Amino acid sequence: MTAPLLPPDRLFLIAGPCQLEDDALNLRVAEHLARLAEHVPGGVIFKASFDKANRSNPGATRGPGLEAGLAALARVRAATGLPVLTDVHEPAQCAPAAEVCDVLQIPAFLCRQTDLLEAAGATGRAVNVKKGQWMHPEGMLGAVNKVWMARPRASRAELAVTERGTFFGYGDLVVDMRSFARMRETCEVPVIMDGTHSVQRPGQGPGGASGGAREFVATLTLAAVAAGAQGLFLETHPNPDAAPSDGPNMLPLDALDDLVRRAVDIWARVRA
Repeated sequence: MTAPLLPPDRLFLIAGPCQLEDDALNLRVAEHLARLAEHVPGGVIFKASFDKANRSNPGATRGPGLEAGLAALARVRAATGLPVLTDVHEPAQCAPAAEVCDVLQIPAFLCRQTDLLEAAGATGRAVNVKKGQWMHPEGMLGAVNKVWMARPRASRAELAVTERGTFFGYGDLVVDMRSFARMRETCEVPVIMDGTHSVQRPGQGPGGASGGAREFVATLTLAAVAAGAQGLFLETHPNPDAAPSDGPNMLPLDALDDLVRRAVDIWARVRA
């Protein structure tokens, strides 16, 4: 039997650059993750977005688009053997994305969009739904049920939800560590900690772009594992300050291994 991509009993990692770039960058990150995978009990999934549809500024770089982006993800998958994940923003994107990707992800701002959730569920692929920054943990049950009810009967029905912080005023996020137990109990699916978007500072960067406080990524990530997170989501880049999106909150690639090993150690101690 194939091992689950989003296991409820082994810590897993979703990681990669915020946005798909050229093959050299994508494969550099993916090959690093493939080497790291042997140290992660539940495995590693490569993630990157083909379209950053919710950028703050109209002229911001959004990514290669659906067709070119899926082709790039297919090359990552073929070169490394890693399962791949990408965001979907519209129902019509779900079926073509599912032909390439092992996991479809619903962005936080879209977690209540019924047509999108149902279309993702109908593909039979694993689905990760990010919790909206305004939602209480128990509110994610509705999103989970929309995906479940759209599943084909014979499909593998893997599903997870992700905590990425709650708005605190206009330009900051906080993570309530109670959220992991509350969502797990309510939704009965693995709960993931988004350690990088949780330090985002919307609108606080240059020109109204998103800022971030990456110095807190490790603190929040490790605290979340101790609080019961079953998976980790960490965007990473060799040079975050030069990345086309979300640079201020991405983790430098050379800092990833140490953080993941520390997280695995805490996970093992919590389970002991």
